[in-house]
Amino acid sequence: MDIVIMIVVTLGALFVLLAAIGIVRMPDLYLRISVTTKAGTLGVGLILTGAAIYFNEASITTRALAIVFFLLLTAPIGAHLIGRASYYVGVPLWKRTIVDDLKKTDDEPTKPSITDNPDEKKDNGDDE
Repeated sequence: MDIVIMIVVTLGALFVLLAAIGIVRMPDLYLRISVTTKAGTLGVGLILTGAAIYFNEASITTRALAIVFFLLLTAPIGAHLIGRASYYVGVPLWKRTIVDDLKKTDDEPTKPSITDNPDEKKDNGDDE
């Protein structure tokens, strides 16, 4: 059983290392967010799984699995929101980016704002 624990924890540590290398090597914020979310989540999940196997107690295993579950649930959503907010604030894409799905074209109709109320009459300056 010790061999399995060592393999799982070592794989987790390698994924965390890959996430750390990805922060340094990736050319823009969006790729950095992607690599750290994916590799970091998998790495921490594997390390916690190894801890759950090692301690072999119901309370520790439950806590470790709960942490892995919430990490898998929240990390992608958080990364998506940070990336989207960064895009709208104006953080530039990598110069060799090919597809920009969030870029608006001139052909698209403008979306109504939350504050736009279709029932209200617009004041166009006529006092009739």
